[in-house]
Amino acid sequence: MISHMRRTYRQRIESLLKTKGFLDRRAVADAGIHTQYLTRMVAEGALERVAPGRYRYPNAQVSEHHGLVLASVAAPHAVVCLLSALSVHGIGTQMPAEVWVAIERGTTAPRLLGPALRVVRYSGSAFTEGIEVHRIERQEVRVYSVAKTLADLFKARNRIGVDVAVEALREAWRERRFRMTELDRAAKACRVERVMRPYVEGVVA
Repeated sequence: MISHMRRTYRQRIESLLKTKGFLDRRAVADAGIHTQYLTRMVAEGALERVAPGRYRYPNAQVSEHHGLVLASVAAPHAVVCLLSALSVHGIGTQMPAEVWVAIERGTTAPRLLGPALRVVRYSGSAFTEGIEVHRIERQEVRVYSVAKTLADLFKARNRIGVDVAVEALREAWRERRFRMTELDRAAKACRVERVMRPYVEGVVA
């Protein structure tokens, strides 16, 4: 009887995984399954723990943006930003080893077993402006738009490098990846209108 129950619980866990790609302890508990089975399946190598309370198949097929997916699973309210957002949008050639995410000021930084996170904190419209939802590996990943990412790069120019921001601006404009009204709104949200103005004028001239 106990063995049959274990098989049933395992099947239900595997069914949840096939639907979502990831599991969290709450979803398992809500399905009426004791979370000790997650611990047992990790010990057996049937599951991999990727963040506190979050699990996946150890041999799951992954994309080049898998780190962003893991970060989004661990922190669904965070937003992929800066260099990682550039990577999602296919601008530039950088593939940062760390995942850059923005969280709202005053909230707790997410914890992740891997990859490394670089967390920035925004507030007000600097956080809410330009959020897009991308579907990656069956997960919804929040990413800042091209225009918002450009404004963020100029805001973080002392940390990222103004050359990175200018090259991204030049490439994005050449490929018509944003409208000027979007860039103006993003620059205003990030309070970098004056900083960006000479660079924008130089690119669009």
